[in-house]
Amino acid sequence: MFGVKAATFALSALAAASLAYWGLKVFGTPAPGAVAPVASVVGMAAIDPQAVVRALGGGEVAVPVAAVAPSASSRFSLKGVVADTSNGGAALISVDGKPARPFQVGDLVDGRLVVQSVTGRKASLAAGLSAPVEVVLELPPLPQ
Repeated sequence: MFGVKAATFALSALAAASLAYWGLKVFGTPAPGAVAPVASVVGMAAIDPQAVVRALGGGEVAVPVAAVAPSASSRFSLKGVVADTSNGGAALISVDGKPARPFQVGDLVDGRLVVQSVTGRKASLAAGLSAPVEVVLELPPLPQ
């Protein structure tokens, strides 16, 4: 009886192995030597780049604009003031969007302008302490 069970098991294993082999052969990956044909690109040079740009919504030629230096008043932002009668006071000024730093009267702000005076809610910047005022910075009005 053991022989019949062993023979049945061997025959079933052989059938399962055969089924797996033929299933992989038909539905599986190709053999290592079999390579799928590669599609060749023909006429790639025939594509007009300008036509592609127009098809994608472009086409306008960018005209270089001369670099315009921002105005001096737009480079500075007054964040706070400390008006003092004895030494002129100080202003908290942000230059070119950087974090604000304190500048006392007479301090150089950006390499060219100095803090000329600080009064109330204003700070005046000029080329020197006795030069005409070039930029007046004001704090925003207080909320009511």
